[in-house]
Amino acid sequence: MSQTVDRALSILPLLAQGPADLGQVAERLGVHKSTALRLLRTLHEHGLVYRQEDQRYRLGARLFALAQEAVENLDVREIAHPHLVALNDRCGHTVHLAVYEEQEVLYIDKVESRYPVRMYSRIGKPVAITVAAVAKLLLADLTEPERRTIAEKLDYPMYTSRSTPDAAAFLKELAVVREQGWATDLGGHEESINCIGAPIRGADGRVVAAMSVSAPNVVVTAEELLTLLPLVRRTAETISREYSGTNRPKKV
Repeated sequence: MSQTVDRALSILPLLAQGPADLGQVAERLGVHKSTALRLLRTLHEHGLVYRQEDQRYRLGARLFALAQEAVENLDVREIAHPHLVALNDRCGHTVHLAVYEEQEVLYIDKVESRYPVRMYSRIGKPVAITVAAVAKLLLADLTEPERRTIAEKLDYPMYTSRSTPDAAAFLKELAVVREQGWATDLGGHEESINCIGAPIRGADGRVVAAMSVSAPNVVVTAEELLTLLPLVRRTAETISREYSGTNRPKKV
């Protein structure tokens, strides 16, 4: 039974490359045409493949509908939370998760620092979009025209002397973040707070959320915090694989 399921599922990646006839499917699976036909008929009954008028098979509309429904019901916070907690356990600092919605970057999860000095951020609160590491990561993933349009509409409050001063500087920083794949806020919002962040990506490679680690200078210096960047990036990559469904069990 498991071999039958494995063969049936093997048909889907084949058809993802384009329509194929019965002979091509049978040859790819290494089975007789009658076996391939039986598998194709089962997939066709469930709407996962479709037989065209030229007798070739392609992926069915039901498969796309299921994929879309699955994406819409994915909860990045639910998937990310245990990894954020694990990261917090290792480093002890505040960990945030944020998303970009309706022209705002919002915190959707937070794991508090174990140290007495706490941050005033809270879940559901918009971040300082022109300086926050998570905001830079989320906006950097947009297309160049989208980035430019947003940058030109923003205000640029000088929270500190290190705050982003204008749209030109912001766009330049977003380009750097897009290239390097990580971001920082080193005293840009509060003189005493530093932050490093990494993106969480979906199956299509686009950034769906961003996570960060923040700490005050009285706990660690900016240089010390930056040593955690590899750990933060590995955590984001782990969440990305789980969210996108690319964690595949190895065959034994």
